[in-house]
Amino acid sequence: MKPVVSAMNAWTCIVVSVFAIVILSVIGALFSSNSRSMMGSEEDPPNHAAVATTVFGAVAVYGLFLVFCASQALLHYRESRRGAISLQ
Repeated sequence: MKPVVSAMNAWTCIVVSVFAIVILSVIGALFSSNSRSMMGSEEDPPNHAAVATTVFGAVAVYGLFLVFCASQALLHYRESRRGAISLQ
């Protein structure tokens, strides 16, 4: 199989996805536990469970990005081990 994106784009996507998964997981956990730091104002959403579900949905999307980009990076790694000439 040939990679769809370049190696640099794949590694950048991996770094951004891991960062987003960590940050959004913390935010989702704070909403899920009805933390005062997230739900301390009257302007905050009344249904914290729905917000937490939405945030964890975004974590799942970033998880899919991570799997795709990691597979692309693996394809680049395998291609470079076989001695393929890269024209970038």
